[in-house]
Amino acid sequence: MEQGQTPSEKPGNPPAQASLHELRTAENSAAYSLPKLQSMKQTNPHLKLLDVGAGSGTISASFAKLIPNGHVTGIDVNPNILPRARAVAEAAGIENIEFQEGSVYKLPFADETFDITVCHQVLIHIGTPWEALREMLRVTKRGGIVGVREGDYEMECVWPENSELSKFHELMAGLMRAGGGTPIAGRELVSWALKVGVEPSQIVLSYSTLSYSMPSERKACAQGLCDQLRGGGLRAKALKFDLGTQDEFEDMAKAWKDWMKRDDASLVLLQTEILIEK
Repeated sequence: MEQGQTPSEKPGNPPAQASLHELRTAENSAAYSLPKLQSMKQTNPHLKLLDVGAGSGTISASFAKLIPNGHVTGIDVNPNILPRARAVAEAAGIENIEFQEGSVYKLPFADETFDITVCHQVLIHIGTPWEALREMLRVTKRGGIVGVREGDYEMECVWPENSELSKFHELMAGLMRAGGGTPIAGRELVSWALKVGVEPSQIVLSYSTLSYSMPSERKACAQGLCDQLRGGGLRAKALKFDLGTQDEFEDMAKAWKDWMKRDDASLVLLQTEILIEK
């Protein structure tokens, strides 16, 4: 979602940052919504689900597997990532899914089109997230649900502790603010929902974690971040906003490589979730 492909990248060969995002599934990134989804499926097997900011489509595809008689639509503002999302679904043999370009601020769907609307790590990046939430509510049917999961950059834990990784944490929070986002988005979700007229009784709040500790997870995480620090969009934005130097970014990349090799290394990020029953 946040980092898409460039036109020269082939759908079957995603960049390291996309590979990191492709660790995400409905089971590990939207578990808070699954009991309600399963309950709704019992009375309506033909559920229609919208995944906003679908990116590489792994969350969308896993949702589609869970509602084989329903249909999933994945939407992303970046058209260059959509071929990869389609390739992911095709490789998994999933047919009840489609992907299209679109903005969360102006979803290209009529009122009350979907039974379920979800997003993961989208609102944290944008300037007026409550307006995006308003749009998600608009396209969701009465009796349906809207699910949102967002991180909190002040609620993460990395081990072993390292000064360069601490600087990286500060860099990411600074980039988020400079780009108009909200580093502490997770803790503001309920406030944003109330701001657009949702009643407190409609909201179920929960917390979970996003973690990287297994060797394959550490490798995907470190390689994705190193690529960004050494030549990706993260580096370009940081230089644009004067948030660091090339030497500092290289030191951070080396620290992530060292972290990756440690058997005791881990990265854990707190995630806040809200489920809104419309």
